[in-house]
Amino acid sequence: MQNHFDALETRSPGQRERELFAALPGVLANAMQQSPAMARHLQDIDPATVRSRGDLARLPVLRKHELLERQQAERAAAGNPMGGFATAGWGSLRRVFASPGPIYEPESARADYWRFGRALYAAGFRPGELVHNCFAYHFTPAGSMMETAAHAVGCTVFPGGTGQTEQQVRAMQDLRPSGYTGTPSFLKLILEKAEEMGVTLPFLKKALVSGEAFPPSLCKWLGDRGIEGYQAYGSADLGMIAYETAAREGLVLDEGIILEIVRPGTGDPVPEGEVGEVVVTTFNPDYPLVRFGTGDLSAIMPGQSPCGRTNRRIRGWLGRADQATKVRGMFVHPTQVADIVRRHPEIGRARLVVEDSSSGDLMLLHVEVEGQPEGLAARIAETARELTKLRAEVRLVAPGSLANDGKVIEDARKYE
Repeated sequence: MQNHFDALETRSPGQRERELFAALPGVLANAMQQSPAMARHLQDIDPATVRSRGDLARLPVLRKHELLERQQAERAAAGNPMGGFATAGWGSLRRVFASPGPIYEPESARADYWRFGRALYAAGFRPGELVHNCFAYHFTPAGSMMETAAHAVGCTVFPGGTGQTEQQVRAMQDLRPSGYTGTPSFLKLILEKAEEMGVTLPFLKKALVSGEAFPPSLCKWLGDRGIEGYQAYGSADLGMIAYETAAREGLVLDEGIILEIVRPGTGDPVPEGEVGEVVVTTFNPDYPLVRFGTGDLSAIMPGQSPCGRTNRRIRGWLGRADQATKVRGMFVHPTQVADIVRRHPEIGRARLVVEDSSSGDLMLLHVEVEGQPEGLAARIAETARELTKLRAEVRLVAPGSLANDGKVIEDARKYE
């Protein structure tokens, strides 16, 4: 137990899968009973029948833009601030936050509500330490995410928030925190300000960062200054999704979620290793989100982490799945490309490339098929025109020839 937050992290993969899917029907039943919005989203679903990944994959995906639209509609119609998605109300909730949109997210009194405690522990934080928390404490939940996580580990927190780098340095100099939480770029600014002030911070040994990219070059820059930085991946809707460990091989999934990787524009799981959209089901009774589409791209990594944690791993954030683009004044969406593929079972994968041409925008639809079936390209082009109201040139390519980067629509036009 010394090297892990709890025993859940070292369960056998089979045990974890059995326990998650044994609990899932109850999670779905609670969501449908307590959350009017989820009851509508899952209408006609019998929770007792959802006991495997195959069963789960048949449920509809709830994407972020739909969550926003449904919250707004419910507020207008019934005055429900969180659109009927939360199962608790004012008084029983400790806080409510607002993300861009705005989308409103609740926080209840449950310990480590956002589940970032195990990420802090994996980054080396231990009971009895002081954490200098530089995530924002207003509107968005990032500050509270790390504070409640630190309390779960047994740490004290200094709520540094954002800005005022000189004051941050002075507080660190006086209080001597052993760790930092916040964005990696802000930690770099603080350390640069400390160097400018002639202040050394030798007691600052670790950092858990999130909210933006954490490239290897910045990780090394921190390491050169005696700080081991680790990253965590989550969202205001879901809490923590995955976190980095000392193995430095991908991000290990949190124990309180079921994660799927689906083909962008669909709810269809992709084979292991293929890049697709991250879709998450949480076990949060206060804010139950089932098959929530994050809009982020990632991929499942094979095998287990050398750190001893047995959960699945993802490669980290690989871009955005929302690749809608405007062609000749009309938007084309990944869902439309997915609909083309569904109508032609010969197609394995497809990628729509939008290029410049002398006559304006040119749509090139690359589709993976076996051989060169006669007339198939023309039939696919006809379907594309029917669904998008635009003309597309279809190119048949060999299976496996399209890049494994999760892109369904590529805008290759030059904007100069």
